[in-house]
Amino acid sequence: MSEHVRALRAKLRTEMPVTQRLGIRVVGRRDGQVVLSAPLAANTNHEGTAFAGSLNAVATLAGWATVWLLLRDHGLQAHAVIQDSTVRYLRPVTGDFEALARPLDAAAVARLLEAIRRRGRGRIEIEVVVSDARGAAVAFQGRYVALADGARVASRRALPSIRVRHPLGRA
Repeated sequence: MSEHVRALRAKLRTEMPVTQRLGIRVVGRRDGQVVLSAPLAANTNHEGTAFAGSLNAVATLAGWATVWLLLRDHGLQAHAVIQDSTVRYLRPVTGDFEALARPLDAAAVARLLEAIRRRGRGRIEIEVVVSDARGAAVAFQGRYVALADGARVASRRALPSIRVRHPLGRA
């Protein structure tokens, strides 16, 4: 296991208490991509399947962890936040589940790294699939903002915004 994956585990454990409450753990990397897992028992809804909020949280964290590790892999002192996301629940999750970030586009990674080096901030979109033993159950896409440590945001307008989209297009 890499030093960065160990550091990620420690960061989630000490700085993000929700990971403990939901039983989220860093499995590691699979083919270079971040894998997180969570038990159904800590994340059930009234129907006995996985709670949608838990599925979204695990997917969001898998995307965030992907950016966090990418920054460290490239020697950048920066942090990441989510700007916005969409999630599609394809079917109920009936067992323990894991979130796997899809492979990153090399050109998108290059643009992110260059933007951080030149302007102190950049954006990247991350796709995550949440699966259980029966296969893919959730499709997540998030846009993350990476900010160089010590970088100042020029205005409130430049700050990342959170936008929740209703699946039927309602506010």
